[in-house]
Amino acid sequence: MSIPVVRFRDVVKTYGSTNAVDGLDLDVPRGKFFGLLGPNGAGKSTTMRLITGQSRATSGTVEVLGHSMPKDSRRVRSLLGVVPQESNLDAELTVRQNLEVFARFSAMSARHYAEAVDRALAAVRLADRGDSRVETLSGGMRRRLLLARGILTAPRLLLLDEPTVGLDPQIRQDLWDVMETLRASGTTVLMSTHYIEEAERLADEVVVVSAGRQIARGTPRELLRAHAGEQAAEYRGDAPRRAAVEEHAARAGLTSRRTGLSVSVLRAETMPDGLREVLGPPDVLRPTTLEDVFVALTGELFV
Repeated sequence: MSIPVVRFRDVVKTYGSTNAVDGLDLDVPRGKFFGLLGPNGAGKSTTMRLITGQSRATSGTVEVLGHSMPKDSRRVRSLLGVVPQESNLDAELTVRQNLEVFARFSAMSARHYAEAVDRALAAVRLADRGDSRVETLSGGMRRRLLLARGILTAPRLLLLDEPTVGLDPQIRQDLWDVMETLRASGTTVLMSTHYIEEAERLADEVVVVSAGRQIARGTPRELLRAHAGEQAAEYRGDAPRRAAVEEHAARAGLTSRRTGLSVSVLRAETMPDGLREVLGPPDVLRPTTLEDVFVALTGELFV
């Protein structure tokens, strides 16, 4: 069995009296697009900082690409590509100049700079914007440039920290298309996100985290099958109606969750005939999602 690209064992990171990461065990396999899924405050960004050596674990062990962190953080950073949440591009430079400056600070040979920049820009569909100043780019284009910078040195591991946070749905969809191409290339990618659809679409395997702990792991399909089933039946109504649906579902041994002014009964495909008669036909019958999985496991909603 190959050594995991990232390996956490009983990792704790404490800020004051709060454990941002609380006994986390994590293995990221080589050559996979791996999703770290959880709501804001679940410990995803702290986990990323532990991997890059920007933060030191309070206790436990962190290994990245076979190196101990943070002792070997300088070596590890030379092997990583990182796409941060916040843009730290130089807005006064052109797209190409931003990448060239980054290349000079890497271990890449100078004779490969131009080729690497061209390749990265083509991968993120910015080949025609190389001479544009960054300050003229849209938010989505800046995100693509950050992604180009992340893959510029052909890293052994690419970290995507909430790569589409704050972007509108159309721009997010465009970035997903770019990341799909990256996913198919075989690069090992660790992506933290709280967007359910992002994890379902891109990740080969997902770890669901809450309060700094791993609470579930598997492919999106495996997680749905294990914790939510195939279908969810949504019933709308006033508070007494919703409470009645929850009560009847619980008596039948089925999990339910509130979704706005409706209640979703999970594993609807296994619903007994007697329960169907009591509740009547659902207002909506839909496929389950990873958000259903998370709520079923923790009782919390993503925000």
